[in-house]
Amino acid sequence: MILTLTLLSLFITALIGGIIMFKKTNKKWLKYSILSINLILLFTLVILGSNLALPARVYAADTAVNTSSNLGLGYLAAGLAVGIASIGAGIAVGIAGSAAIGAISEKPEILGRALIIIGLGEGIAIYGLIISIMILGRL
Repeated sequence: MILTLTLLSLFITALIGGIIMFKKTNKKWLKYSILSINLILLFTLVILGSNLALPARVYAADTAVNTSSNLGLGYLAAGLAVGIASIGAGIAVGIAGSAAIGAISEKPEILGRALIIIGLGEGIAIYGLIISIMILGRL
């Protein structure tokens, strides 16, 4: 069930992205190259996703191995921790950086305070990296 929903969401995402990119450009060769790259990546993700999501076969003579998806979900959680924290840090630094440049251009003596505020935004990505290292340490 989870595999089916995952593959369906991948397919819908790739299809919508391909349609949007297909409509935005007017060059015929660029349209078909975008479409072909999108389809190749879609099928690659489907094949890799189906191989990674299915548990390994367990035989009676084998030793006990973790056959559940806990390991894969742990890697997914570590990746999401870094990815989402980095996106948040990028948004924070973008907004604070543009405001800091405007403030520094009007009043140059607040350069140090502006850099501290920008550094606080970058700290979000570092916290995400630390959390992912802690998650990977538990696996």
